[in-house]
Amino acid sequence: MGELNVNFAQYFIGNSYLKPLTPAGTAVFLANVTFEPACRNNWHIHHASKGGGQILICVEGKGWYQEEGKAAVSLEPGMVITIPANVKHWHGAQADSWFSHIAVEVPGEDCRNEWCEPVEDEEYNKL
Repeated sequence: MGELNVNFAQYFIGNSYLKPLTPAGTAVFLANVTFEPACRNNWHIHHASKGGGQILICVEGKGWYQEEGKAAVSLEPGMVITIPANVKHWHGAQADSWFSHIAVEVPGEDCRNEWCEPVEDEEYNKL
């Protein structure tokens, strides 16, 4: 499960836990992220001028993934979500379940994350 994700807590509603699976700075960084029930990250964008983006490999529990302007997708173990670079999105646990995914940072050029507004309770509770 990893350690309490204190370095990124400001970008989450609820508690998340981070367990790096590869060392920072490797060609492909992977980490297990675990969300307590109803925990989710803020809307965010993985920017890149070439390549980049993120892949989520769902491993335990039930979660949500949503791209801006689209309906939320229910996540279950075994599902893989490919998030292109420069797409605003969020992901996290469903209200009644812990949720874990392996996050894969897709290599690219000029990669950086932009953290945006939180997914408010009113919006989340409609799911």
